[in-house]
Amino acid sequence: MAEINGIVNVYKEKGFTSHDVVAKLRKILKIKKIGHTGTLDPDATGVLPVCIGNATKLCDLIMEKKKEYIADIKFGIQTDTGDLSGKIIAKNEGEIKLDKKKFINACNSFVGEYDQIPPMYSAIKINGKKLYELARENIEVERKSRRVNIYDIEILGCGSDTAKIKVLCSKGTYIRTLCEDIGKKLSLYAVMSELVRTRSGYFYIEDALKLSEIERKVLDNTLDEIIIKPDFVLKKHEKLVLKEEFEKIMLNGNPLFTDMFINAPGKFEEGKCYRIYTFNEEFKALYKTDSDYKIKPEKMFL
Repeated sequence: MAEINGIVNVYKEKGFTSHDVVAKLRKILKIKKIGHTGTLDPDATGVLPVCIGNATKLCDLIMEKKKEYIADIKFGIQTDTGDLSGKIIAKNEGEIKLDKKKFINACNSFVGEYDQIPPMYSAIKINGKKLYELARENIEVERKSRRVNIYDIEILGCGSDTAKIKVLCSKGTYIRTLCEDIGKKLSLYAVMSELVRTRSGYFYIEDALKLSEIERKVLDNTLDEIIIKPDFVLKKHEKLVLKEEFEKIMLNGNPLFTDMFINAPGKFEEGKCYRIYTFNEEFKALYKTDSDYKIKPEKMFL
């Protein structure tokens, strides 16, 4: 198999951890250099972009992008995990009758910046140990709240004791915790009963492929059809094409100047990044402004 450098938009199925997906993809592609771009719980499904080869340098950038989820909420119970995988630790008495108007108001109250306390069942480390490892030992520790951003909550359904919402949020947002917190606003216990990630940055669920579909592409020798080139993730940055005589300077990771490009601006903008291409239109690097007339390498894709 030819060398692979790019991103695969994987549809993570229920029952797999994000680590499982990476391990299975390593076997399918026979490549070691693979990394995912944001953990999904085993019971969650949906978009999990996986970076391969030199595109692993983009994992952190993809993680920073907005995420979109569709979540089902069940009211009236609380579990130790915040979802249905845990044991029930509290219940509301009597019949639950959700007031739709109050539910909408509760959801809207979380739109914007929001200080969220991470759940005990999470991969966050405290003193070198993951919180879920402590939780399994029945140890609960104080967690500091973290500022997250809820850009939008759309109500997709509302029953007597269940609801469905679509959430657009920043990285690091725990939807389980958001569901619990919405319940608290209504003086009800709540758990997340289902979760689907429908978007991660530029990657959407309608384009995502199951591992079995990716394996079929390998067997059919059509894998290249689904490998997304690294510069796709960087498309918001301006494209600069080098003059042929200066390509070696760039390939050695040296600074570049305005007069080295076919299409360079009069001067570089402060704090701005640029996609660097060879004379033959091959993407090679992401450079960042160092001064009005000089840019330096941020990430190289050689």
